[in-house]
Amino acid sequence: MNRSACRSTRDVMIKVPDVDRALQFYTGVLGLTLTDREPAYAGLETGAFKLYIEQGTEPGPVFEFLVPDLETARRRLLEAGCRVVEEDPKVPRIYLRDPYGLTFNLAQR
Repeated sequence: MNRSACRSTRDVMIKVPDVDRALQFYTGVLGLTLTDREPAYAGLETGAFKLYIEQGTEPGPVFEFLVPDLETARRRLLEAGCRVVEEDPKVPRIYLRDPYGLTFNLAQR
């Protein structure tokens, strides 16, 4: 993959055991603006990025990278030492962890 093949989005996701409690902190203490709310997740505007909070425990934080060809990028990343952390075709979602510890969602633009 060359440099121009991958670009980040503004989305960062963390998983928390209690979404409502986390929202109390992020809106009440940090003063972030709630932009999306569903039972299992919430979105918050931070200014520089959009923070998503999802019910769960692992992994996190997760950044997102867009690629022109998802399957080609997935294969090349796995060959380069990345490993799949979580995959759900219904969402669709594929979380990869690179050899240096960064976890990211890979999506097609």
